[in-house]
Amino acid sequence: MLLRKFALPTLCVLAILAGCGRDDPAAALDAAVQQLQDNLEAKQTGAVLEQLHPQFLAQQQHDRDWAKRTMALLFLRHKNVNVMALSKSSQLDPTYSEKGYTEAQVALAGAEGLIPDSARHYGVKLEWWLDDGEWKLARLDWQ
Repeated sequence: MLLRKFALPTLCVLAILAGCGRDDPAAALDAAVQQLQDNLEAKQTGAVLEQLHPQFLAQQQHDRDWAKRTMALLFLRHKNVNVMALSKSSQLDPTYSEKGYTEAQVALAGAEGLIPDSARHYGVKLEWWLDDGEWKLARLDWQ
């Protein structure tokens, strides 16, 4: 009787833990989006570049070298960089499991001190490609 009393809860806990161990592509995509935001705010150019797919394109024309130069300019110009996601939503491609998409409304602010001296609002669309188990940013467009 004592065995039966503990068997069901033990099996439930094991099932939950087994579920936690599985890779969740949607959660991994959300984590990649957050990591990109964190890396930009920390001014970690190398970490951002690691998140870019080798075939990265921004606005259908700018490559990884452009991204590197743009970050260098932004980071030199502003002591503090804030990337505020006003809204964001990510989804996996229903047809191609190795593609994901994020749409966000982002405020990008730069400052020399505590008070931002420049700020802009962007609507951004990001296309992510799963590459060796990691989401890499392949396409970036904004308005």
